[in-house]
Amino acid sequence: QVRLVESGGGSVQAGGSLRLSCTVSGYTVMRYCMGWFRQAAGKEVEEVAHRNGDGTTKFADSVKGRFTFAESSAKDTLDLQMNDLKDEDTAMYYCATDHRFTWCPLEFRTYTFRGQGTQVTVSL
Repeated sequence: QVRLVESGGGSVQAGGSLRLSCTVSGYTVMRYCMGWFRQAAGKEVEEVAHRNGDGTTKFADSVKGRFTFAESSAKDTLDLQMNDLKDEDTAMYYCATDHRFTWCPLEFRTYTFRGQGTQVTVSL
């Protein structure tokens, strides 16, 4: 059974940093896509970043230069390092993966495996 667990969320002041971790069990993700998404209150889910099966990555314009993928010593984990956080980054963050795709789909609902989310709250 494939299971995704996000961790690392919390409350931080604007300008601060958080590192989110997505740990996948029951599945080897290295050859497949993984994505991070977020949903702010009252808004649609939006893609934050993804890593394709070939290792290439893409970040949303709103987080480019502030968010990166971080190396993790744990297998089948994709960490999202978030720096210079802004209040507009406040949202529930989700990770997702799908064995059907090497190239990541754009929509969260397309992914076969999705986590339950971790809350990030940024205060001014």
